[in-house]
Amino acid sequence: MPRPTKKRAHLIAGGFPPGSFAGHDIDYARMRLLQILSVNGDMETTVSNDFTDIEKWLPTCHLLVTYVAGPFPDSNACAVIDDWVANGGRWIALHGTSGGKAARIPDSHFRRMEKLDHHNSLGCFFLNHPPVRKFSVDVTPHPLTEGIPTSFEVLDELYILEMLDPDLKVLLSTELPKDPSPKGFGFIYEDDTSLRPDGKTRVLGYVRDVGKGNVIYYGLGHCHTPTTNVQPFVDESVAADGKTPLTFKGPWETDEFQKLLTNAIEWCATATN
Repeated sequence: MPRPTKKRAHLIAGGFPPGSFAGHDIDYARMRLLQILSVNGDMETTVSNDFTDIEKWLPTCHLLVTYVAGPFPDSNACAVIDDWVANGGRWIALHGTSGGKAARIPDSHFRRMEKLDHHNSLGCFFLNHPPVRKFSVDVTPHPLTEGIPTSFEVLDELYILEMLDPDLKVLLSTELPKDPSPKGFGFIYEDDTSLRPDGKTRVLGYVRDVGKGNVIYYGLGHCHTPTTNVQPFVDESVAADGKTPLTFKGPWETDEFQKLLTNAIEWCATATN
């Protein structure tokens, strides 16, 4: 009698430099994602801290999940990912996956994010985020958002994201006519390329078709501990005194984010090439 087989996932969860948590509770996110993969996707999962050995793991994988704060795939790794997705792979990318490398602005202590190959592979580019705040998320009907209200509130980093694929399907969005970041906070950018044509809407999550495969991205997902916290302050919608909670799990403690992750993993697990 043949042995039963499971589909396999590969999870990349880590910060930069290697061994750093880069302002996030990577251990917690990794643990939660492994639990969801095991229970909801019934997946066997391998784990890495960055993309350096991606070519070793993807060929036999059905699903790639990434929660990173700094690590990003170089051009060679992007080629591997692009080919894998086009041939039927599914990539669930979360939070800081849309970031990467920040370049120092000459004669300044400010930095600007650099647009690199992996942003084209992903389909979006991170510009900045204001201090952690409460905001409303609008939800588009789709199998990936089934069971989630048409809108919900969340405490999180509100990512300012430029969409790079005009054909992607928007799943999550929010209304934010202007980036409320205080002067000198976060990253510098010249043009606010995150705004949609209506001048007020910003995309926070989407799914895009790439060949036979798909890329799902959700900008939600910040969490930190007292030892990994680097948030200088938060919006008054989180704490009236602006003091950053030393332990913060934000969206991870909401039913809506849990459901988004569960739906995505189940949707990818049952997809056929």
